[in-house]
Amino acid sequence: MEISQQCVVGLTWTLKDTLGEVLDVLEEPVEFLVGGGDLFASIEQALQGHAPGARLQLHLEPEEAFGDFDEHLLFLEPRSLFPQGIEEGLTFDGAALPAGVSAEIPKSAVYTVAELYPDHVVLDGNHPLAGIALRLDLEVRSVREATEEEIGRGSAGTGFFKVQPITPGGDTLH
Repeated sequence: MEISQQCVVGLTWTLKDTLGEVLDVLEEPVEFLVGGGDLFASIEQALQGHAPGARLQLHLEPEEAFGDFDEHLLFLEPRSLFPQGIEEGLTFDGAALPAGVSAEIPKSAVYTVAELYPDHVVLDGNHPLAGIALRLDLEVRSVREATEEEIGRGSAGTGFFKVQPITPGGDTLH
């Protein structure tokens, strides 16, 4: 079966920045819905017509991937508002930030504690890979028809391209 809209693809990959530094390796196949919200449009377009066994090398500019870095998504907030033991790398859902943070912080983003100071916390609402051009070496491992449930949900259940709140030491990529 070839890849087309409304199918599910199993992919493995190596993700690098443009300097060749490995950012992520996905060795076991993960399924993504083509035509849903699981993959960037640039990846879906490149996959069209390919079958299992296909290998693709893609170069994604920031606007085709996680977007440009937006300095308006950086916020300096009082450290006293946050729990004891807060660490850099900890993430917060914007809708669940502590009471008292700036009302200007959009509630729709996930914020990473980017820096800690004695009296302040820097929250960053950008994806960790925002502003970075990426090289993606991927392999199509499987292709199947999507279920009605997956089509209705717009996802095969993969959250790789969405940052989810994590605890310190967690993995934001997958």
